[in-house]
Amino acid sequence: MAIAVLALAGCGEGKSVETPKAKPAVTETLPQTATIAAQEWDVWVGPPDHKLQAITDLTAWLLEHGFNFYIAKVDGKDEVFLGPFASKAEAEAKQAQLTEKLARAKKNDTESQVVEHKTAQ
Repeated sequence: MAIAVLALAGCGEGKSVETPKAKPAVTETLPQTATIAAQEWDVWVGPPDHKLQAITDLTAWLLEHGFNFYIAKVDGKDEVFLGPFASKAEAEAKQAQLTEKLARAKKNDTESQVVEHKTAQ
């Protein structure tokens, strides 16, 4: 073991050891473009063909079954929406969950549709 230590002590003798040089930080610059709003999605919930239905009945059922919703005026009429969702797939998954619960409740007077979220301007 003493021989190994001596042999290692002599290794690299006469060679200069350079310390690694710090690399300059690389910064990426993003193009200066207009900020694009992320697209969001909603699930419209209501009676087929937008027939008149008491909005309180629909919203009470949604609350009772654990769905968060909001009400918006569309063409002067109150419409019920679930959302907004960050992706269309997320909205479609919520719609499938809603459709399943509507079927179990035998609630045939309500339908749903995935729609693009409209922001108030």
